[in-house]
Amino acid sequence: MFSGRHFDQTAILLCVRWYLAYNLSLRDLEVMMAERGIHVDHSTVHRWVVHFAPLLLERFNRRKRSVTGKWHVDETYIRVRGRWMYLYRAVDSVGDTVEFFFSENRDLPTTKRFIRKALNRHGRPDRIVIDGNQTNREAIIACDGESRLRDRNGY
Repeated sequence: MFSGRHFDQTAILLCVRWYLAYNLSLRDLEVMMAERGIHVDHSTVHRWVVHFAPLLLERFNRRKRSVTGKWHVDETYIRVRGRWMYLYRAVDSVGDTVEFFFSENRDLPTTKRFIRKALNRHGRPDRIVIDGNQTNREAIIACDGESRLRDRNGY
């Protein structure tokens, strides 16, 4: 993965991680690395991010723990960058996030989009626990083509 690179893999990974995890500019990273005695141009850091970010994401997803068969699905109203948005979220039984989705609307098409996204990405759970919102129930029934979830009273 790092063969033929001029810089050490530790410096490359550090720059890519800092760029993706924190709100740093490429020039900030150039200065930060210079303070550590590593002279790298900001355009080189950009090339590293473009090249290594998809590869690292693929490796992280391979090692990621799979979600459990019981999901808790709900939505909440939060402020994002000064605007009120609905945050749809699904969490498995050990507390790991299964999926999340932001929307300005809280309606059946939006809920269906969120449920389809979660089901396509992680497969069908054994059970889905929801709050009293009827829209969630309708979306789960509409997206559950096999009707597996409806038969178990787990929706």
